[in-house]
Amino acid sequence: MSHSPSHSPQNSIEVRSLTKIYRSHVKQEGLAGSLKSFFKREYKERQAVKGVSFEIRQGELVGMLGANGAGKTTTLKMLSGLLTPTSGDAHVMGFVPWERSNDFKRQFAIVMGQRNQLWWDLPAADAFLLNKEIYRIPESDYRKRLQNLAERLNITDKLHVQVRRLSLGERMKCELIGSLLHAPRVLFLDEPTIGLDVIAQKAVRDFIREYNRESETTIILTSHYMSDIEELCERVIVIDDGAIKFDGALRDLVAGYVDEKIITIVLRDAAPKHELERFGTVTEWQPERAQIRAPRGQIAAIAASILSAHDVVDLTIEEVPIEEVIRKIL
Repeated sequence: MSHSPSHSPQNSIEVRSLTKIYRSHVKQEGLAGSLKSFFKREYKERQAVKGVSFEIRQGELVGMLGANGAGKTTTLKMLSGLLTPTSGDAHVMGFVPWERSNDFKRQFAIVMGQRNQLWWDLPAADAFLLNKEIYRIPESDYRKRLQNLAERLNITDKLHVQVRRLSLGERMKCELIGSLLHAPRVLFLDEPTIGLDVIAQKAVRDFIREYNRESETTIILTSHYMSDIEELCERVIVIDDGAIKFDGALRDLVAGYVDEKIITIVLRDAAPKHELERFGTVTEWQPERAQIRAPRGQIAAIAASILSAHDVVDLTIEEVPIEEVIRKIL
């Protein structure tokens, strides 16, 4: 049975103690090592995911953070049914992913930024037609969705161009279109902006945000670019060494691990660095511009003191970069 009677209708994804152990053969060097392994094989195990548990509500857009090899992609592959876990349970829209039922496959999509799903020598439009047949998308729905997605991603004029002649950003836009033509209820995005230039990153981010809001598709996003997470995700799951280190609101992640904020000031008249150091730690300084780190709990009072002591042209208060927060956790 693919459906679980305990699955909550409010949750699109439910994961319980999900574990994945990879077992690999170890062979000693030389002829003697080969003979020994022929008669008695030795194995070593690597635990890629260690008892991960979480729930994601329908329509949530959740960021998954962690270093390379932390277990993010392995987790997504299990949730999409590409890998079978060593132990634990997971339900995606009520289905057990690794049972790979056709009903399940019609309701999710996975986009991996480092893996091209389109055919290199054919235009994307040809791959989209194949998807139409695979997912049995009615002709009217197919045409309407294709036109809508291509217009929103501003790539209508590139659909009939050979994929190898597209830029990296254009290819990623086509990958997104191909994954969304069958209107999946769950979307896994693994590094969707990797390698893209700043303009292409922004276009992809804007599209993901709007699509999630309008369609209420559940999305898990992994990314090395913290700006992706900061701009798109209110909730983040931090994975390190196969285990969850944090699961909650992005603002709580920052507030819980960093007790400072950053004040950036632009002054009308130059101020020496030592004069500004009474407000906090000066991390960047030019005669008329400075960046100061100050305790979170005193930030309003310190900002007021700066404004009264100097002729300030501009003052901004920001959180520390999310990369720094992640480094503190890991």
